[in-house]
Amino acid sequence: MDGITMIWNNILASIQLYAPSIIGAIVLIIVAWVVATILRAIVVRVLDAVRFDARFGRSVGDPNTMTPLSKTIGNVVFWLVILLFLPAILGALNLPGILLPVQNMINTALAFLPNIIAAVAIFVIGWFVASIVKRVLVSIFDAVGVDRLAARFGISQALGSQRLSNVLATIVYFIILIPVLIAALNALQLDAITAPASAMLNNILLAIPNIFAAFLLLAIAYIAARVVAGLVTSVLTALGFNRLLAAIGLGRAQAAVDRAAMEPVPPVPPTGTAARVETATRAATTKTPSELAGYLVTVAIMLFAAVEALRLLGFIALADIVLSFLTLLGQIIVGLIIFAVGLWLSNMAATVIEESGSRWASILAPAARVAILVLAGAMALRQMGLAPEIVNLAFGLLLGAIAVAVALAFGLGGREVAGQLLSDWRGEAERRAEPEGATRGDGSRRGSPASRTTPAE
Repeated sequence: MDGITMIWNNILASIQLYAPSIIGAIVLIIVAWVVATILRAIVVRVLDAVRFDARFGRSVGDPNTMTPLSKTIGNVVFWLVILLFLPAILGALNLPGILLPVQNMINTALAFLPNIIAAVAIFVIGWFVASIVKRVLVSIFDAVGVDRLAARFGISQALGSQRLSNVLATIVYFIILIPVLIAALNALQLDAITAPASAMLNNILLAIPNIFAAFLLLAIAYIAARVVAGLVTSVLTALGFNRLLAAIGLGRAQAAVDRAAMEPVPPVPPTGTAARVETATRAATTKTPSELAGYLVTVAIMLFAAVEALRLLGFIALADIVLSFLTLLGQIIVGLIIFAVGLWLSNMAATVIEESGSRWASILAPAARVAILVLAGAMALRQMGLAPEIVNLAFGLLLGAIAVAVALAFGLGGREVAGQLLSDWRGEAERRAEPEGATRGDGSRRGSPASRTTPAE
């Protein structure tokens, strides 16, 4: 009995000695909970007053409950306060084994807290300044008529629903935010994380002048291309360039173009992608050759500007690819011009031969047309750079085959026919070269049937 009594006495003595610590810990827990609850309510009310959720428009947590971001921040503040009271609660309970790691963690967090506050303050101030500058620039651009100017030069069509003033203001907004982000990351003093991010943002910041110069170059080139394209279209129309298809012998194609240009284009409601494609196709078929030439000039100017813009941005390899494509496009255009000239010359030669009245005109006119077209086609393909060795070989073999065929025809099986043909050509040439009625020394009339001799005679 005495042993049991002694044990209970020791337990009661320990409880009496430890009771103040328990009571102190309970009091600290209650105080921590009250303070944390008050601070959470203050933070939530302040964020609601400044319409934090409406400005950021974000929700986190369970999708069914859709916890606002302001309440989430309030909960974070609540548990931070509890965490700050935790060392005091553990100290009141005399638990050094648990207190030491928690105390070190809280000391580290408290030591890093100024960096976090500085980074957040820098970012919030920078974001506020960037937002104000963006709104001011939008108002200024609206006042000076940037959107009207963009609509006049067709830039609004490329931007879609976005306005040029808003796009420019947004660009300035991000230009301001980039150094703000760099300063905020440097304030955290986490070199392992912030050093690569800061280096990346510094590279972006250094590239902004080149990006701006490239954008300005493309904008100026686009405006200049529209002006030059309009001038080229007007000049070529005045010079009769729209009759080009008829001049080179494509009369049916020219007539189709004229009919398409004269027919009214019915309005197509924008009911989908198919309707927009049909409208664009119908509009493209009504373009005259002068308008197509102006469009080609626009594309060429923009490609040249794109090459220089890519070089400003440092994309040398891509600029070389675009330049190679531009060179190939120029070769193709020159080749098409050569073939068009050859087509015009072939038609003119065939017309001249047909109008000469020769009895061989029906044979010589198509032969001349085909020969000129073959020569022009070979020259055009060589100019385009499409397998020039194959073109040269094929053209040489073709001419050689024709020469061998003619030699064999006239040398082996057609000597008499060739002699008769040459005699007829000679007699016809003499009749045209000498006056009618002139006599030879033997009294016969020149160019008369009696004066002709055949090889058989």
